[in-house]
Amino acid sequence: MKIKTGDNVIVISGKNKGTTGKVVQVIWHPRKEAHYVVIDGVNMRKKHIRSGRHGEGQIIELPGPIHMSNVMFVEKSGKPTRVGYKQEGTTKKRVAKVSGEFID
Repeated sequence: MKIKTGDNVIVISGKNKGTTGKVVQVIWHPRKEAHYVVIDGVNMRKKHIRSGRHGEGQIIELPGPIHMSNVMFVEKSGKPTRVGYKQEGTTKKRVAKVSGEFID
């Protein structure tokens, strides 16, 4: 996959356009056959928790998923870039298209 957990990404479309963050989780949706990413602090959703054994009810905010086509990898220099693959020896490594540097 071109974007993995722990990568820094920028949102390129939608209501959160221009925000950057770290990928917390990558999700595969089997019915839609699409990848989604959960980014820390982006696309925040409210979740209502009912009171019960754990204590009082409360409202918490959690990051929601964003389609992978709406995010772009950010290099160490801070520029957004597409990600490609290059064969180095017997291993396949991810490469930033803008600079040509290896990501992993």
